[in-house]
Amino acid sequence: MNQSTRAALVAELTQLLAGGNAHVTFEQALAGLPAPLRNQVVPGVPYTVWHLVEHLRLAQADILEFCVNPRYVALDWPADYWPDKTLAVDEAGWQATLHAIAHDQQRFTDLLNDPATDFFKPLAHGEGQNILREALLIGDHAAYHIGEIILLRRLLEGKYSPHA
Repeated sequence: MNQSTRAALVAELTQLLAGGNAHVTFEQALAGLPAPLRNQVVPGVPYTVWHLVEHLRLAQADILEFCVNPRYVALDWPADYWPDKTLAVDEAGWQATLHAIAHDQQRFTDLLNDPATDFFKPLAHGEGQNILREALLIGDHAAYHIGEIILLRRLLEGKYSPHA
């Protein structure tokens, strides 16, 4: 891959990981969320906003670990990818999670920007996965759950309209 094509691919993947384009970013989805709503349950919904945010942290961290650690050991699904549904988050825990998400996102972006990173080479310890696939997975997964966060916020804040 020539340098120009590589730079364009890195730019597109970085933009995907930052969010936006066709939807709001992770940061926009959480902006102004009142702290009490982080742990508020919506009847019939199996998770809170906090659970979704923590799930995003856990999944992104696992994908990053898979990409950079040749001794990676797979986590148990779904237990290791979701927080205990009986737990609530306090301010310190919330901030720690947001910091960890941003930190791991930067680490993955650094991996993409590393000239030694081969986007298409299968990871030796995987089953055909490569860095490009994992970057797309992070972006796709985040977009899905950001949509859920937006919907939960609308329900919790009373802003849901079936006509909106």
